[in-house]
Amino acid sequence: MLAHIDGDSFFASIEQSVKPHLKGKPVVTGKERNIVAAASIEAKKLGITRGVTLWDAKKMCPELVVLPTDYETVSLFSKRMYDIIRRYTPVVEEYSVDEAFADLSGLRRYHHASYEQIAAKIQNDIHAELGITVTLGIAPTKTLCKIATDKGKPAGLVSIHRSRIDDALVDVAIENVWNIGPATAALLRKFGMRTALQFKQRPEEHIQKLLTKPGMQTWQELNGMQTIGFEEEKTSYKSIGKSKTFTPPSNNKEFIFAQLMKNIENACMKARRYHQGAKSITIYLRTKEFRGHGMEGTVERVTAYPNELVDAVRTMFEHIWKPGYYRATGVFLANLQPLNPMQPTLFENPATLVKYTKLYGAIDELREHYGKHSVHLAASLPAQSFQHVSARGDMPIRRATTLKGETKRKRLPIPMLQVKLR
Repeated sequence: MLAHIDGDSFFASIEQSVKPHLKGKPVVTGKERNIVAAASIEAKKLGITRGVTLWDAKKMCPELVVLPTDYETVSLFSKRMYDIIRRYTPVVEEYSVDEAFADLSGLRRYHHASYEQIAAKIQNDIHAELGITVTLGIAPTKTLCKIATDKGKPAGLVSIHRSRIDDALVDVAIENVWNIGPATAALLRKFGMRTALQFKQRPEEHIQKLLTKPGMQTWQELNGMQTIGFEEEKTSYKSIGKSKTFTPPSNNKEFIFAQLMKNIENACMKARRYHQGAKSITIYLRTKEFRGHGMEGTVERVTAYPNELVDAVRTMFEHIWKPGYYRATGVFLANLQPLNPMQPTLFENPATLVKYTKLYGAIDELREHYGKHSVHLAASLPAQSFQHVSARGDMPIRRATTLKGETKRKRLPIPMLQVKLR
């Protein structure tokens, strides 16, 4: 049996968890873009959904609490949610920041519990430790799991056994089946398949004539045959991209460069996590009118150390910079190769590479303990200050308090200065 775990109003519920005084109140995130990015269960009950402008949302609910999106805290909660799930099964697919698939097959004897009891333990642990609720769906296939989860929202636990599949599908509209898009749903409706059950009961040869392989897989999954497997966790990347939109747009050249360098640090951090380095780098700037300027460059040797890229990035930045207001910066690291062992350039001291490896090993340990940007380049300091103070209007609650079971995650107040290693 498989399980699908889906966070209930994940982004907004996290805000209610770290700010207990908001529990029970209608809360939305997305203040930085003036559009609702996520809504709490209380806000959804008032008709406020994702994509609604904040102006319209306020008309629906004048007492609505509007907050900027705290992506760092969301990332932390997501990681902790996955850690809890992995206590019960090693086979977990991180489908999205707030969704997971877990394989519970064969684990009843190990846990001395039924599949439903295992799922309930996962659900209870997440609520007890993170202060948020999740909905769980249990079924023989991923597609049936998603249907079970939809039936259980919010905060429910629904199990679909093989003998009850037809009962579960009878009231599910065909367009609400996972992986069936609007065009496919319209086609199936033309042939009289308006519900998931009607689709499931059609002969296999009929479905083969109508749909391609993904559609056929969905039909098989609804019939209890697991054809959509678990995606393996990535161990390497062909390229890594990082971008960030900031509000309001800025015409401050050094601030724009700082935002760019922050993206460089994030991309390099991810590359090091997978023991990879880049041989080429692309940077781009996006104006408030959504026009883009970009440039690609190469480095002498493979690297994942941002302080080695500062000079090259500055040169490219000066080349593409045009005075005006900008709203986003981005970077792509490409031609990724294994980071170790690195070969020094012709005129480079091999000991320098050893020092970089030790330096960034220590930096990554500090970040793991104190937070993602606890140590950073001086070049990105204006961007760090902007995001963590100006954009949210206050310091996130997570910095002043701790979550259950973790150490205090307070940021170091100083940047990592540009130090030349010899």
